[in-house]
Amino acid sequence: MSGAARPHVTLKLATSLDGKIALANGVSQWITGPESRVVVHRMRAAHDAVLTGIGTILADDPRMTARPEGGCERQPDVIIMDSQGRTPASARVFKGGDRSVTLIPHRDLARAMDGYGRVMIEAGARIAAAAIGAGLVDRIEWFRAPMVLGGDGLSALSALGLETLDRAPIFRRAGVVERGADLQETYERIC
Repeated sequence: MSGAARPHVTLKLATSLDGKIALANGVSQWITGPESRVVVHRMRAAHDAVLTGIGTILADDPRMTARPEGGCERQPDVIIMDSQGRTPASARVFKGGDRSVTLIPHRDLARAMDGYGRVMIEAGARIAAAAIGAGLVDRIEWFRAPMVLGGDGLSALSALGLETLDRAPIFRRAGVVERGADLQETYERIC
C-alpha cells in the first residue's frame, strides 16, 4: 500500500447453517431472508467501497448498490477482482448510479483497497479466504439461514493452508442478532 493507513475491512458472509454459500450447481439466491438483506444494504451504505470477485459477478450479476430504507446519500464504489478481464460490459454493477467501478487485474487485495477508509468484502470463497489469510479482515458479519445444504454445497471459505491450529486466525464474537429466521453474528479479529 502507499503508506496510508489500511482500510477497516468487513467481510460479509451469507450462508446456510453449515457454512455453504450455494448449492453444488451454484444456485444461491436467496439463502438468507429479506430481513438480512435489509441490513446488508445499510452496511453497504456505511462503507466507501464494496469489493467482490469476477466469480460473483458472473454467477449472480449483482448490482452491488446500497438500497437502505430512506435512501442513500452516496453509493459505495465497487472493486472487482478480475485478473483475466472477464467482466461483461453489460453487467448490472455498471448501472449502479454515481460511483466508480474499478476492475483490478492483479491479485493483491491490499493494493486493490488502497485509498479507502472502509471496505466491505462480498465475494466468493477464494477472495474471502485470501482476505482472512492475509490478515486484512477486521470484522466478519455472518448471516446464517436456518437451512443445511450439505457437503456438496459450496463453502464460504476456500482452503487457508493451515497445518497447525495455532496458525488459525482468531475472531471473538461481538454480537448475535435475530434477523427474521436468520442469525446475524458479528466477529472481530483478535489475532
